[in-house]
Formats: sequence, structure tokens, C-alpha cells
Amino acid sequence: MLDINTDAFFMREAIKQAKKAFDENEVPVGAIMVCNNHIIAKAYNQVEVLSDATAHAEMISITSASEYLGAKFLNDCTLYVTLEPCMMCAGAIKWSRISKLVIAAADEKEGFITKYKANHLLNTKTEIIFGIEEKEATQLLKDFFQKLRNNNQRNWN
Repeated sequence: MLDINTDAFFMREAIKQAKKAFDENEVPVGAIMVCNNHIIAKAYNQVEVLSDATAHAEMISITSASEYLGAKFLNDCTLYVTLEPCMMCAGAIKWSRISKLVIAAADEKEGFITKYKANHLLNTKTEIIFGIEEKEATQLLKDFFQKLRNNNQRNWN
């Protein structure tokens, strides 16, 4: 059993969001925003359902958290995301001044650190933690793409 208010606990909540994306035939990425040990935003990828290439879980979570707090800067917030953010999301994380970014799985194809070595894009005060609940997040992604290959549903080039 996970202790509440730990990175593992909050990442499990992000994984629940990723599973919603999976169920809606979206790339299963989930994100939650935490402020003062309270979840203030939950999101999952909605690119397909919204026909919006920017509807990544991180972007939706940032927008929702900013609205909740009534502030454009999220200085005291932690973003938990099941897959390493892309360059677009890294820019949004920087400009919203998120203090901590917790990532479950690396993204070798589009990750802003793993592929592009661009961790300098974030605010210098942003703490980055990798690998929390990595196994489950990675398996969910593998299962999703295997399902797509089996069903020939999309061309993911």
C-alpha cells in the first residue's frame, strides 16, 4: 500500500488518467498537478477526441491548474506525468514555472531530455525526477501500441 503524499502515490493517480486515455483510444499519457499535497488538476491525452495536436495531458493539466489557482505561474506545484514531455510541453512547463516535474517513463522518440538533451529548456529551479512507477507506465504504452498494430488503426510515423 502506498503512503499518501508521496511521489509514488501521485504518479499512481497520473497512471489512472493514462488508463482513461487508453480506454478512449488515445496515447495513454496521464498527468496530474499537485499543490501543497493536494491534486488540483487531472488530465490525459485528448489529441484524437479534440482533433487538437496540442491537447497533451501536460498542457491540459497546466491550463486546469492555472485556472484553479487563478494564476499563470505554478511556482509551488509539482507535475506528475506518465511519459516524458515533448518539447512543446517542456516549454509550457518552463513558462508556467512549475517547481517539480516527476516523470514515470522516458520517451526515446520525442522526449525533451532523452531525445533532445534539452533539460536546459526548463526553469533552472525546476527539479526533475525520473522513473517513479516506470514499469507500469511503460507497459501501458506498449500494450496500447501493440493493440494499434494488431488492429491497424493508425499510421504512427
